[in-house]
Amino acid sequence: MIKRILIFCVLILVSCYIVVAVTVFNRKPAEETCKGMELTITDSVNYNFISQKDIETLLKSKRLLPTGKPTGTVNVRKLEETIAHHPFVSEAQCYLTSGNKVKIDIRQRIPLLRIMSDNGDNYYVDNKGGIMSQINQPVHVAVATGHIDRKFAQKELYELGKYLQSSPFWSAQVEQIHVTAQKELEIVPRVGNHILFLGKAEDYDEKFSKLQTFYKEALNQVGWNKYQRISIEFKNQIIGTKKEK
Repeated sequence: MIKRILIFCVLILVSCYIVVAVTVFNRKPAEETCKGMELTITDSVNYNFISQKDIETLLKSKRLLPTGKPTGTVNVRKLEETIAHHPFVSEAQCYLTSGNKVKIDIRQRIPLLRIMSDNGDNYYVDNKGGIMSQINQPVHVAVATGHIDRKFAQKELYELGKYLQSSPFWSAQVEQIHVTAQKELEIVPRVGNHILFLGKAEDYDEKFSKLQTFYKEALNQVGWNKYQRISIEFKNQIIGTKKEK
């Protein structure tokens, strides 16, 4: 008899636990309140174009700031779409955390080149070939000047920018790129008092590899200021014009 009573009591306790557990763990999200945002920005060590304050200001202006709102009313897809339209955002992902916060992961747009064209254009080309407006902070990238339209900037110069970004040596060495009226490239290096003539905007890997070999085997021996112009326009050939005495 006592055993039956114990079993009966255990069953009642288990039933009560199940009821409480279902009630607690299945509460509707709308009953919870968003406690804020957690922002993670890719490449924030090297670039600081976006801050949490910027994102909060953007969402507030669109009446989408989630803080204090019922979590059931927070539309994370709408947040992503809105943040992605920020001029310095490449990609945004938003989701609700178990702590009732909105987690926002942002990938920034990274500038490759600054364009200062003869036609008055002044902008950046980013790492996906897009046009970026002027940036209110110093960015250490090569400056391209001369006869540049946006099509040339987003194709030929974009490919050059990607190559420079992939090479620590040339990224540091190339200071300015000048585009002539014939759409040929002249480069002003940071080290050495000479002009590098690339010719047409193509075959960057071959041309810069050849030039780097010339730097190591020739300029390191005769001096970096011996030539006033170095042409790597043609395959298997480097033409150096010496400075006049």
